[in-house]
Amino acid sequence: MQAFLKGTSVSTKPSLKDRGVAATAGSSGENKKTKPVPWVEKYRPKCVDEIAFQEEVVAVLKKSLEGADLPNLLFYGPPGTGKTSTILAAARELFGPELFRLRVLELNASDERGIQVVREKVKNFAQLTVSGSRSDGKPCPPFKIVILDEADSMTSAAQAALRRTMEKESKTTRFCLICNYVSRIIEPLTSRCSKFRFKPLSDKIQQQRLLDIADKEHVKISNEGIAYLVKVSEGDLRKAITFLQSATRLTGGKEITEKVITDIAGDLIDEGHAATQLVNQFHDVVVENDNLSDKQKSIITEKLAEVDKCLADGADEHLQLISLCATVMQQLTQNC
Repeated sequence: MQAFLKGTSVSTKPSLKDRGVAATAGSSGENKKTKPVPWVEKYRPKCVDEIAFQEEVVAVLKKSLEGADLPNLLFYGPPGTGKTSTILAAARELFGPELFRLRVLELNASDERGIQVVREKVKNFAQLTVSGSRSDGKPCPPFKIVILDEADSMTSAAQAALRRTMEKESKTTRFCLICNYVSRIIEPLTSRCSKFRFKPLSDKIQQQRLLDIADKEHVKISNEGIAYLVKVSEGDLRKAITFLQSATRLTGGKEITEKVITDIAGDLIDEGHAATQLVNQFHDVVVENDNLSDKQKSIITEKLAEVDKCLADGADEHLQLISLCATVMQQLTQNC
């Protein structure tokens, strides 16, 4: 199965003896050294009840899980709000740990977004028959789940091909499309899915999760540091957890302060920081600036929106920032 998912052919199967040797070697290796895991994955919710701040989605999914059935799903909303974690947690509850890897195909559509992926990987997986039962005796649904992350990056042709696959394999396969912009999904796909919007996490929920992780990882962080960490993450819990882990490595066990978070979440692109972060923070500066007229603010914020759209579509960061700075300078010189 693993070879099939990777698109390769299986020539020979390892003997039981070889498997035993490999298992022994793996066990001894694990005993010697624990492999470091990113905190984002380490603290990813394991069940639907652990999903934060998405009460409507959780309520519907729990009803579906009780009946051991799911419709085709479309999750959309800002990044870091729990879209992928939710469907993975639901799949684990449906299939259990033994069948999870056999029944779930997860693809990142931004990397594998062409029509060939739909025709080969998705279609072949959807056509596989399902078998097996859970060892804990719980009912196991007679279908598989295909998760297409960042589905809004798929080409129109690939989406059209996916529509046909969804129709033909509806008895044995459920699809979950995950995207940031639902407007980029073709209507024939959205009409075949139950749509759920994931809202940005509240500051209180983020603070609770971050303090819980900090406590479990024995991290010292000031109240100002937590508050600023929540502010710069802008409702993206994944970003907040990543910043917290980076700040922990940077301080080497010392207390994390607001200044440390500022260094981690800085704005300079030449130091490896994202241009989108600069655009978001610069927007707040412009809106709160009393030295600019309303007309100047409107022109600059309109340019910010244009740059943000171009960056989301994959435009060059340096060129977009130069264009933004030119507009800002043009407006500032009018005050001289």
